[in-house]
Parts: sequence; C-alpha cells; structure tokens
Amino acid sequence: MTYKAAARLAAQHHLEIYGGFHPEGGGTLLLLGPGAGVWEHVTAAPEFAHGDDPMDRWSRRVIGSMAEALGAEPLFPFDGPPWHPFQSWAQATGRCWESPVRLLVHDRAGLWASFRGALRFAETLALPEADAPRPCEACAAPCLSACPVGALSPEGYDTAACHAYLDTAEGADCLGRGCKVRRACPVSATFPRVEAQSAFHMAHFHRPGTN
Repeated sequence: MTYKAAARLAAQHHLEIYGGFHPEGGGTLLLLGPGAGVWEHVTAAPEFAHGDDPMDRWSRRVIGSMAEALGAEPLFPFDGPPWHPFQSWAQATGRCWESPVRLLVHDRAGLWASFRGALRFAETLALPEADAPRPCEACAAPCLSACPVGALSPEGYDTAACHAYLDTAEGADCLGRGCKVRRACPVSATFPRVEAQSAFHMAHFHRPGTN
C-alpha cells in the first residue's frame, strides 16, 4: 500500500488527503477532507435522498469502503464519546496550524479546514514532505476583524454570541454563504468550496440543540 494509492482512491470520491503522520505507537494516519466537486458528488448520493445527517452517513460508507479496500481502519470525528483528537492529529501532519482566531488553518483549505474521517494503517507508509509554510506568517490576519460580533478571537470561540447573531437578519449572510471569518482567510478564498456546502454545515451547526 502507498500514499499515492490512497490519494487516488480518495480522489474518486472528491476527497483529498489533508495530511498524514506516523503516530508514536507506529503505523500511519491519513486525514481526509473535502476536495473540489465534493458537494455536487455527495448530494447525488443515496444518503441525501432521506434521513438525518446525510454527510456523516455518506462519510461512514465511503471512507469505510476505502479502508476495506486499502487494508486500513476508518476513524471519524463524529464518533464518540470518546472523541478522536482530530485537531491534534491535524497539527501533527505539519500542514495545519492554529490561526489567530484559534480555528485550524490548512495550507490548502485555509479556514475551510474540516475532516470527514481518517485512515489508520498498521504499516509505516512513506509520506510526502510537509514543507508548506504556515500561511498566517505572511498574512495581515483579516480573520481577526471579520466577525461582526467578535465571536471568534484570540481568546476563543463565543458560541452563544455566534448563535445569537445567526438568529438576526444580518446573520443570514453567514448562514447562507458560510462564516465570514472563514471566508476572510486569503487561503480559503482560493479553495473550491461552494456556498451551498457552507449553508448546509451552518444550518446543521445552528439547528436546535447544537448550542
């Protein structure tokens, strides 16, 4: 099994390998996130025809089948408790860092960084060298002033203020197009993510019982 083989299989489902690393206990962990065209792909899948949490169910089916084909163990951020430490794993890849507003920023996805799952291999796979610089180093940090209510800041995430803003008429822009802070990231602006995908995740985040 090789990294390239895993990347080719991921691409068939419009997923990308967002990074990989070798855990202390041995083996290899590859993190999977949305790639170009993923929204059009997943919304045509059977999970979106009926039932709750279609994106999670699609992820479980697709990444589970990938794991079976590749001889790996599938892991998901929505399984728990206990929850898998995806944020720590992401930073261990050398391609994801904490941004000025404490959200993770990815070298390619920017503040749109998100993970649909991971593949854990017992063997040690050769990984591409993670040599991308942290994008925030040469950035004017527009993320710091993008939130109208200051819900995202170096001090952390004020989810109550965020939900309250989303309940207002002005909050419709974030609900329909995605978080203004995430959109403000220059790297995010170059990433192929459609507004309908952001609207889906914002509606899921803001539904009753999530705050």
